[in-house]
Amino acid sequence: MSALALLAIAVAGVAVLLLAVIKFRIPAFLALLVVSVAVALVAGIPLPDIIKTVTEGMGGTLGSVAILVGLGAMLGKMIEVSGGAQALAGKFTQLLGPRRVIAALTAAAFLLAIPVFFDVGFIILIPIIYGFSKAAGVNPIKIGLPVGAIMLAIHVVIPPHPGVVGGAGILKADIGWVTMLGLLICIPVGVLGYFVARKLNRREYPMLPATAEQFRLFGTGQSDVEKDDAPAGGSRVAVKTPVKTAPSPAMIITLIVLPILMIMVGTVGAVVLPKDSFASSVAAFIGAPLIALLAALGLAYYFLGIRRGWSSQHTGEVMDSALAPTAIVILVTGAGGVFGKVLTVSGIGKALAEGLQTAGLPIILMAFVLAAILRASQGSATVAIITTSGLLAAAVADGGFSPVQVALILLAIGFGAFGLSHVNDSGFWIVTRYLGLSVADGLKTWTVLTTILGLAGFALTYVAWVLVGGLSV
Repeated sequence: MSALALLAIAVAGVAVLLLAVIKFRIPAFLALLVVSVAVALVAGIPLPDIIKTVTEGMGGTLGSVAILVGLGAMLGKMIEVSGGAQALAGKFTQLLGPRRVIAALTAAAFLLAIPVFFDVGFIILIPIIYGFSKAAGVNPIKIGLPVGAIMLAIHVVIPPHPGVVGGAGILKADIGWVTMLGLLICIPVGVLGYFVARKLNRREYPMLPATAEQFRLFGTGQSDVEKDDAPAGGSRVAVKTPVKTAPSPAMIITLIVLPILMIMVGTVGAVVLPKDSFASSVAAFIGAPLIALLAALGLAYYFLGIRRGWSSQHTGEVMDSALAPTAIVILVTGAGGVFGKVLTVSGIGKALAEGLQTAGLPIILMAFVLAAILRASQGSATVAIITTSGLLAAAVADGGFSPVQVALILLAIGFGAFGLSHVNDSGFWIVTRYLGLSVADGLKTWTVLTTILGLAGFALTYVAWVLVGGLSV
């Protein structure tokens, strides 16, 4: 089959996928599987090999995704239920002072977002945002916009979040490099978000009546935010927990930073230590994301649970409650891996790679553009990252890129999936609902903010790409 025909099949496959998800509201997991099988049939993969391809695509992706996403979700749940998020936010506010509340909560959100999914983390911080907003006499949007923006930035480019972990599995990217480079880029992105949000907040946006009433009642014990801060249809699982003293901020910071440092040990060790040496093997073991997250979760089990008076049964229940909401995310990620495998086996990925070379487009630019288009089209950042990774997997595999360059390609995909958050994105509705923004005002603020920061994140990624010699590859 000609390269042009294969590319036409790829375009048609993505179009059908978007139509299924957007128009007919078919679950992304089912849509990805059906489209993958249809593409395999049309592309001429032999019938006996189609099921094998689907199985290998699902298994190969989930092998790297399921464990990390599951452990990360459990760690985040322990921090959430123990009151660690509130302790962390309070400590940053104390350190930076009441006049720098927005900067303090944004810094706290940066750390909290690493182990906690975006929607859950934002909802956890809503009572804190409301409390400080009420004390300062300001609209919650002034605090909520920069906080939400940095949490979403972390969600799309930093492991153990599902999109970036799944993309790393498909592209064979080193999670250590992705983590280090992603954090370095997210710091200036977060600072920029603070100032852009402040610029957007010069205008006063009226709160929707329902949210205004919630905000008025906050602090009286009568608001829904205080009674139950999970959104209708949300993914949070209620766990009745005995009231205990919140863990120290230092403990929460340690639990978040420890796995990052361990992963960095493995990545740096692979560069500076002699290959096949005992020290290199030890560094690789310590730095394996699985070991790093297990270590952090073991400490959380004891210090956030047992030591604070929770029984082993209750601590286990809290951890288990994190797994059910992640199941659909893991399955969608696995289905995205199937799509990527089909594209590779059918030769579509190779045809796309050759098309990129003919057009003269840098792969890192194509990664950003494809992810941005998919994000704007169907709303889910995770699906956009996974699908784009599948489309570019063959080009990356055949490109002879270094581990750093592959990590930067994945970050470009992540930042492409960062911007253009609008009405087809569940995160858009979470932010606008809790901050009391109308759809129009949400598009003027949240959508604009995420798009600017997505472009800024990609610009910094592109600078790093140039510095490591990406344009010469």
